[in-house]
Amino acid sequence: MKIPWKWAACIDPGLYRSMDEIIELCNYANIQALETNWRFTEGRCEKEIVKLGDKFRKAGIELYSFHLPFTQDDDIACFYETNRRESVRRLKLIMEQSALFGNRAVVLHPTTSHYNASIEGFDRYLSQMGKSLSQMVPLAEKLNLIICLENMLPGAEGERFGAKIEHFAVFKKEFACKNLGFCVDTGHAFISYGKKGPVKFFDLLKESISIFHIQDNPGDRDLHIPPGRGLINWADVFKKMAQLRISFPATIEATPFAHARGFRYSKNSWKKMFEEINAIAEKSFNFDGKA
Repeated sequence: MKIPWKWAACIDPGLYRSMDEIIELCNYANIQALETNWRFTEGRCEKEIVKLGDKFRKAGIELYSFHLPFTQDDDIACFYETNRRESVRRLKLIMEQSALFGNRAVVLHPTTSHYNASIEGFDRYLSQMGKSLSQMVPLAEKLNLIICLENMLPGAEGERFGAKIEHFAVFKKEFACKNLGFCVDTGHAFISYGKKGPVKFFDLLKESISIFHIQDNPGDRDLHIPPGRGLINWADVFKKMAQLRISFPATIEATPFAHARGFRYSKNSWKKMFEEINAIAEKSFNFDGKA
């Protein structure tokens, strides 16, 4: 039976000569959706952003999710108030660009720091993030966007803010609303909690998941390789997705497991990757919700 959702790709526009080349790649590889990011919109005026978004849609490519920046300067939970306020100001401008582009959901990291939250103070992080969201969520409502907090990788020093399931239980209680949901990253969850990690996050957040980042790894490092190339149990993951009956595109946050020249993969490599992922998903479940 045909999978009811579309697969979305993450393609770095900096590696291609033009947006036309990306559209050609998507059409060849039967990629029906893209998760875009600020590199698609930066340096463009409002009319150019709207025109480019229309161009993708006319080519049959859905633009659903948009990844907000996540450098050290983009920390919504920063303890330095001047920096936090500047981060929010900049991220709000990019949210406006994403809405012009035609996106409906944006991915946001709870923090971009890697320190141990149990040492630095979970409540301090939570308070700073809350201040930021109090400004960003009303804008999301105005723009008809959903802000999706993504589960993070564990930090080298221990309990990173946004990496623990307990953190997301608090986020769900404190912040979840119509315009704030969650992005579940399978690879991050696997590294944080092992084989049952992705399912743990699904079960906690299922009513509020608006973006999936689908990627594989060996469980000890964040490689962002395609499903089936690492050690995640994809039967469990795809069965859960089927039970949720999602209608939005599921983002493959990985590049082809193939040779590349200058990080540019061939059109055939992209096509093969999505065919293989589709085959894994189809073998994993049926749509009656039964194993």
